[in-house]
Amino acid sequence: MLDQALIALASAAGLAVAQAAGTDAWQGFRERVARVFGRGPAPGAAQEAALDRLDRTAAELESADTGAAVQVRDDAVTAWRIRFRDLLEALDDDGREQVAVQLRALVAMAQQAGGGVSAADDGIAIGRDVHIQAQNHAVAAVRMGDVTIGNPPSPGPAES
Repeated sequence: MLDQALIALASAAGLAVAQAAGTDAWQGFRERVARVFGRGPAPGAAQEAALDRLDRTAAELESADTGAAVQVRDDAVTAWRIRFRDLLEALDDDGREQVAVQLRALVAMAQQAGGGVSAADDGIAIGRDVHIQAQNHAVAAVRMGDVTIGNPPSPGPAES
C-alpha cells in the first residue's frame, strides 16, 4: 500500500507526461520515463514498451481535435498515473525511494518545459501575461460566477 505522498507523486508524474508531450523537452523526457520503467527481469523490453506507450500518448494528444482535447488529455493523465502507481506498488521500499526521486525530477522537467504552470479541477493556469479589459459598460473576467449587470433599482418606501 502506498502512502499519500507517493500516490500524489504518481498523479503528478501522470500529469507531467501530458505536460511534456509536444514540447522541446519531449525526447529527453520520454527517455527518462522509459528508464524509470526499465526494471525487473527484462529491462530492455520494459523500456521499449514504455517508449511505445509514450509515443502513442503523444500522438493521441497531438491529433485530438479541439472538442476532444481535454478528454484525451485527462485520459492520458489517468493512464500514466495508474502506470506510475502500479510501478511504485510493485517495488520494495528502497526501489520506491529511487523511483520517487526520478519521478520528482520528471515532474520538475515537465513543469519547466510547460512553463511551470498547471491547474486542476476548475482552476485556470496562465503562464504568461494576461490583460483583461472591459469597454463600453461591459464586464470582463477570467472566471466569473453569477453576475447581474446594470443599475440596481432605487429603494422604494419599504426598503428605506
